[in-house]
Amino acid sequence: MKNTHTQDLLHTLYSMAFLVEARDPYTGGHLWRVSQYSTRLALTCGFSKQDAVIAGLGGFLHDLGKVGVPDSILNNPGKLSDAEYAVMKTHPALGAQVLQGHPLAPLAMDAILGHHERIDGLGYPSGLLGKKIAESARIVGIADAFDAMTSTRPYRKGMPVAAAIEQMEVNLDQQFDLHFGRRFIELAQSNELDGIIGHSDTGIPMRECPMCGPVVVVHRHQKVGDKVFCRVCGNGFALEKQQGKLALKPTMQKGSAEDLQALIDHDLLARLLEESLPYLPVVGDSGKSWLRRLRSWL
Repeated sequence: MKNTHTQDLLHTLYSMAFLVEARDPYTGGHLWRVSQYSTRLALTCGFSKQDAVIAGLGGFLHDLGKVGVPDSILNNPGKLSDAEYAVMKTHPALGAQVLQGHPLAPLAMDAILGHHERIDGLGYPSGLLGKKIAESARIVGIADAFDAMTSTRPYRKGMPVAAAIEQMEVNLDQQFDLHFGRRFIELAQSNELDGIIGHSDTGIPMRECPMCGPVVVVHRHQKVGDKVFCRVCGNGFALEKQQGKLALKPTMQKGSAEDLQALIDHDLLARLLEESLPYLPVVGDSGKSWLRRLRSWL
């Protein structure tokens, strides 16, 4: 059985990532999808199971630094100004600061710092060129960009998969690593990613609020009749079955403050831990101080 400190530290990191994601109502499931894409891509590129799991961990934690980006910028429905974009571009370095000194930091640091670097050297924060970008960062960068293209945002609808693939092809060996990019395109074209695209968890398609557009988060443990709420407009919905899948039926009721609070999906978190822990190093007593520090933030 894995060391308890490792499990507790990882649990808290996943919890932090969930809470950061909850600040943006349009990105429900983004971290899960990027993690899944990253793991699949690493495996199809011949990575060991351990290295693929570590790539997936980097994918789940890659946006930790957005905890320091103001809501006015993170949720801006229009094009960011140059000054706002400069603030947004600080999130990789902020994420690295959050993890600095953490016993598990070496597993995710490359992905957190490097997922917006570009092969042509025009990325950020360091303008790294080509193979100077860590493999995990190149993989997570591809996964992150694909999910951004295929997901709806306040200012645009998500692209069809074919259009996103076309954009990736145009940018191979410029924005995206040539080898990893080609393999990812093959995965997408072979329909192997269909259970991830447009989903927030295994078997849970994303549901958009029919009133205002953001994602209404539905958890895997929920069932027909359960109530869910849009955290932007506050409207409530009852889950019902339509064509064998859970759908949203308006209840015409507004949610209370308790209904609209951001919640951690503990069921998904438990499954992430179960999948990851067998492949992660044991953390000894030295992790206790970091565990206390992380818990104080939650």
